[in-house]
Amino acid sequence: MAKLLEKTLKDAIKENNHVIGTKQVMSSIKSSKLVIISQSIPSSTIQQIEDNTKKENIPLIHFEGTSIMLGRLCGLQFRVSTISLKSLSNTNIQAILKESETK
Repeated sequence: MAKLLEKTLKDAIKENNHVIGTKQVMSSIKSSKLVIISQSIPSSTIQQIEDNTKKENIPLIHFEGTSIMLGRLCGLQFRVSTISLKSLSNTNIQAILKESETK
């Protein structure tokens, strides 16, 4: 995954503009600007998150790696299966989505 996503994740964690964890993300999906999920989540949960993000019209990125890799990308010492970013500009969202599509 690319540098822009990594920088955005680290900035969100530093500024405390994020929600980590599947249950927490599910309950706060309405206040999210972007949701990122790892491959470590069961498919039934992925389907639930996809349905909720579509209903709320929130972009979703399927991170091509495990929760350990996503945690490292965020600069954290633990697994991150799901993370949502609460404040992000539309320009950044579009750039991150474009970057993840070209991979």
